[in-house]
Amino acid sequence: VFAQFVKEIPYGSVYPREGLSLRDREISAISVLSVLNLKPQLKSHILAGLNVGLSRMEIKELILHLAMYIGFPLALDTLKVAKEIFDYQDANE
Repeated sequence: VFAQFVKEIPYGSVYPREGLSLRDREISAISVLSVLNLKPQLKSHILAGLNVGLSRMEIKELILHLAMYIGFPLALDTLKVAKEIFDYQDANE
């Protein structure tokens, strides 16, 4: 029940709304999840960001930009998660 609720609200009601592109929504999600250091969710949103058109370079630049606001330790943690995703993609190409 909870898993279905979690799936239905953001992906059924919020993400499809007009006003922000999916790309912009993923930038927002990556930013907030970086601040909260929620690595499992961060992994899925970095992948989603790549799937909606963010490049690896843009994700790295986003993380660099975030470092000024969230601090270098959280930015480094986020960068490590991004590297895991990039390495996983490279290994499975």
